[in-house]
Amino acid sequence: MQKFNAVIASLERAPEIILPLVAEVPESILKRRPKPGKWSAHEHACHLATIHPVMSARLDLMLHDAKPRIVPYLPSAAEEEGAMLDQDLGESLRRFTADRQTLVARLKALTAEDWQRTAQHGEYSHYSVFIMFRHLAMHDLFHAYRIEELLLKKDWD
Repeated sequence: MQKFNAVIASLERAPEIILPLVAEVPESILKRRPKPGKWSAHEHACHLATIHPVMSARLDLMLHDAKPRIVPYLPSAAEEEGAMLDQDLGESLRRFTADRQTLVARLKALTAEDWQRTAQHGEYSHYSVFIMFRHLAMHDLFHAYRIEELLLKKDWD
């Protein structure tokens, strides 16, 4: 259970890292894309809220379907073209925090057997509930890293 608890702890602490980080980003660069086709800090932060329904649906599928098949997630064309720039950042961060609390409570209730349940995934050779949420923990840090890169960016074209 130790490895499961480590993943849960990372997921639980993510808002404590991400929200203050986003708050540091000056308004003048918050929605600025570093180059065409690359997300702004605002978009990276909003994306974190959009992924929770996907992960909840996957968990439901993996816990209740005998042979679950996971369809790979890709941001929509609209998201890639800047649709998240129109989202309310404060609302997205509130949703991220609330959904994360709900998810963490749910994960804490899983049994060791639940964590080991598997699914076929369109991109990966093997996939389990544990892998899915370890992946989500790293996903949080990936987007936090991108936000920090933009916060610290020295030269904007």
